[in-house]
Amino acid sequence: EITRVDFRAVMDRMKNAVSSGRDRIKTAIEETENIDFYNKQCHFVDDHTFEAGDKKIRGKKIFIASGARPVIPPLKGLENVPYLTNESVLGLEKKPEKMIIIGGGYIGLEYAHFFSALDTKVIMITRSARLLPSEEPEISELLKNELGKRVEIRTGTTEEVKQFDGGYVVLVRGAGTGQTKKISAEAVMVATGRKSNADLLKIENAGIETDKNNFIKVDGHLQASRKHIWAVGDANGMAMFTHAGDKQAEIAWHNATHRKKIRMDFQSVPHAIFTHPQIASIGLTEEKARKSHDVLVGRAKYSDTVMGEAMMEQEGFAKAVVEKNSGRILGFHIIGPHAAMLIQEVVNAVINKKDIRSITGCMHIFPALSNLIPETLGNLE
Repeated sequence: EITRVDFRAVMDRMKNAVSSGRDRIKTAIEETENIDFYNKQCHFVDDHTFEAGDKKIRGKKIFIASGARPVIPPLKGLENVPYLTNESVLGLEKKPEKMIIIGGGYIGLEYAHFFSALDTKVIMITRSARLLPSEEPEISELLKNELGKRVEIRTGTTEEVKQFDGGYVVLVRGAGTGQTKKISAEAVMVATGRKSNADLLKIENAGIETDKNNFIKVDGHLQASRKHIWAVGDANGMAMFTHAGDKQAEIAWHNATHRKKIRMDFQSVPHAIFTHPQIASIGLTEEKARKSHDVLVGRAKYSDTVMGEAMMEQEGFAKAVVEKNSGRILGFHIIGPHAAMLIQEVVNAVINKKDIRSITGCMHIFPALSNLIPETLGNLE
């Protein structure tokens, strides 16, 4: 049993890892031939020209990978207090004994798990009664039940944030009662989503179109409205995950340098949520799949496998959504230990457009948690 955690040591290790990774990337860029590196904020002058400090840089082809930043909601009093975001929270040197997290998305959930594991009392305020509404409902329910054992989850609308000596007070109007309650804590974190950095680039000077949320519009080849410009990763907001951004960069570069184009398949982008229990998913939920496909659904619990039983994992499970006639996997969803690793076998099948036999027909090491995948696909009905 762990009785004490050295918070400063945990954070220092993380900071060192981040700094080391950043330095490696910077060094690799600086040492690569034919790359001029400008460590400055820049913006478009026209659709071929950037201004970076006192320099103007022209390009025949332009790739935008400008990322995103935290959304800060217009809450009364928030602008007057030193709140945390997923970026600034990494600078904490002292563990808060009590923390309020405003927002119930991926980022808020992962930090709620992190701080509660370090024995911080965490109160999460979310507007939706259902966590992760884009996931399978049974996965959302299990996560809420398990996370709720360590995190206080309140459904309501945050109305005001106030600071006082030694802490904060947040006023929350309950979703069911409509009554406003005061919640106090040492720290407040805002995790209400991410927004585009496109405005910082003054993309209007380049005539680049954006959507209603200011993300850069792209086609299937990742081209912007100006066809010599490509936008990848968080810049287009289509799939805001590091692995998706990496793949988009690869595809955009190919499309800019080859006549035969490659389309980015956003339906085949997997994702994971690093909470406890862990969640991983690819493709459509059952509800979405049934709108346009005749489907079969398979389910299996971790405990249906020998390794899962040996681990005494009673709650975790997987769910498969398969097109009835073709055997094509439309969606696959896992909640439980090592979900992010287990789903990779399915990801490979989906991306390569293979049917379920590409998995069920393969030998799987026994006993192993990976037996969960063919077990799930063997229960289709």
